[in-house]
Amino acid sequence: MKITVVGAGAVGATCADNIARKELADELVLLDIKEGIAEGKTLDMYQTASLLGFDTTLIGSTNDYTKTANSDVVVITSGLPRKPGMTREELIGVNAGIVKSVVENILQYSKNPIIVIISNPMDTMTYLTKSIAGLDKHRIIGMGGTLDSARFKCYLAKAMDVSINDISGTVIGGHGDTTMIPLKRLATYNGVPVSQFLDAETLDQVVADTMVGGATLTGLLGTSAWYAPGAAGAALVEAIVRDEKKIMACCVPLDGEYNQKDICLGVPVILGKNGWEKIIDYKLTEEEQATFNKSADAVRNMNAVLETLSL
Repeated sequence: MKITVVGAGAVGATCADNIARKELADELVLLDIKEGIAEGKTLDMYQTASLLGFDTTLIGSTNDYTKTANSDVVVITSGLPRKPGMTREELIGVNAGIVKSVVENILQYSKNPIIVIISNPMDTMTYLTKSIAGLDKHRIIGMGGTLDSARFKCYLAKAMDVSINDISGTVIGGHGDTTMIPLKRLATYNGVPVSQFLDAETLDQVVADTMVGGATLTGLLGTSAWYAPGAAGAALVEAIVRDEKKIMACCVPLDGEYNQKDICLGVPVILGKNGWEKIIDYKLTEEEQATFNKSADAVRNMNAVLETLSL
């Protein structure tokens, strides 16, 4: 198994570190455009191998895509991070060109990889990748819902003062502060609806905190978060590599599911060795479907920006 992570910034390096520690790949390539960054970070990771007990071949590369040849899974984190006050929409103009170049270079040397998109704005970058890659749609996956769901569970666990590992929660829709949809109706604590433990006001605050989870961290850190996004990317890769058949929220191309077409949006899917295998229908209420439709409209507006660019 060969895995490539493109982008050796904080998110990409954290993702690669998690992949290495879990020994998900025989060979792991970390690539970056900045001279020496990927080489330095993979060397640093390798020096932890005897301390952490993993044995993964690590290769760092400065923009040499031949090193990525025959990758089974490619994770793309490339692009500018979001700065305080910057919306994901504002990133489109810059990051679309970067992601397009990365995808084209990857496909020169790997003919049928599964591509996981972390680059923001994630829904639009996933849609762009699907449009240009020419791969089976099941091999194009955006990570956003996996991260948003982890943040939802974090805030639920904090509000309830319980173990986060006993919490189940899913966020669908767009990966944006105003487009994501934490499904509070379906959130549970060891199978019991969280609404039995939290009053409506507290639960609504959990939803609100989840929706600005990324912006909150950007404000605190002065840049985008990296531990949770990197771990979310690695968790998604693990479900694929180990053919776990896990249900995870991911951004995938829709063709009538959830009443939407010609868009990539976060929905629950089963993940396995061939990518996302099936979209799960959560039977949304009328109110939830209406919110999902609004989310889709907002993401379409972002996607429309792609038509104005010279890509």
